[in-house]
Amino acid sequence: MRFSVSVVVLLSLALGCSQASPTPQAAPPSVVDDPVDAGEAPALDGGTAAHDAGPADAAVAPANLRILAGNISSGNASTYDPGEGIRLLQGLHPDIAILQELLYGANGDADLRTFVDTAFGKTFVFYRESGVQIPNGIVSRFPIVTSGRWVDPKVSNRGFVYAKIAVPGPHPLWAVSVHLLTSNETVRDAEAASLVAQLKGVMANGDYVVIAGDLNTDNRAEPCLTTFGQIVATDGPPPADQAGNDNTNGPRTRPYDWVLVDRELAKAQRPTVIGGNAFAAGLVFDSRGYTPLADVAPIGKLDSEAVNMQHMPVVKDFYLAQ
Repeated sequence: MRFSVSVVVLLSLALGCSQASPTPQAAPPSVVDDPVDAGEAPALDGGTAAHDAGPADAAVAPANLRILAGNISSGNASTYDPGEGIRLLQGLHPDIAILQELLYGANGDADLRTFVDTAFGKTFVFYRESGVQIPNGIVSRFPIVTSGRWVDPKVSNRGFVYAKIAVPGPHPLWAVSVHLLTSNETVRDAEAASLVAQLKGVMANGDYVVIAGDLNTDNRAEPCLTTFGQIVATDGPPPADQAGNDNTNGPRTRPYDWVLVDRELAKAQRPTVIGGNAFAAGLVFDSRGYTPLADVAPIGKLDSEAVNMQHMPVVKDFYLAQ
């Protein structure tokens, strides 16, 4: 949860959740920053396969799919430049990362490509919205078929970023990166309702869905979770750390960050296994208490305590039959 003090698009400090960050530059075409759209058919959508698919690695098609949600920028400007967020991504090895506050370098094509190459690998592809203060983004090991952004009706400094991803098996995955407001649960529920309506307009029967990111929820019974429950499963045991703590904010007192998938994909969840550790419901990763850190190199013990590192990444694993 970050608060901006320098951006006039926010009506008040309570309407934001980021430290002041440089305004991102408009991304070049290879980054596939589309104008706001309504989730058109792939032939009409701004995020066409020609832009999105990128250099996918056909040899890498694991049956295990690891999805990570992370608002893990850090430093005085709340970017990925300081390196802690990059190390967290390197150590946790997600196949799909759903990120918030995705700012790096000057935010141009070369900068963002360098970020993805460093944190994930050169075969990963990505989509990030542009022209907003704290953009959402999605990085994928698998080809992005189409992508874009929907307007968040309650805030102007980020939107709902989506990508339709060709994951292994017969069903594509609609991934959505969200960063809901801190103001109150009524506002968050209105944001959730808008996103659910947009998703219902593009999903086909059998498509997988993941809604993930920084929901800024004060508890696990907020109305927005009931609204999201029209499309994704919001019940069941939540991911937790080695001590059993399922809260995800910096002080580890509130469940801000989520990975929510549709009920069919939820049936395919499997334990998140790292070295000799297994987490049945998924993992909330906190470097300050995780052992052994050697299993998640190059993560450092204090990476989760970096300046402005106010969220913990959340990881879930799924088995996809091929």
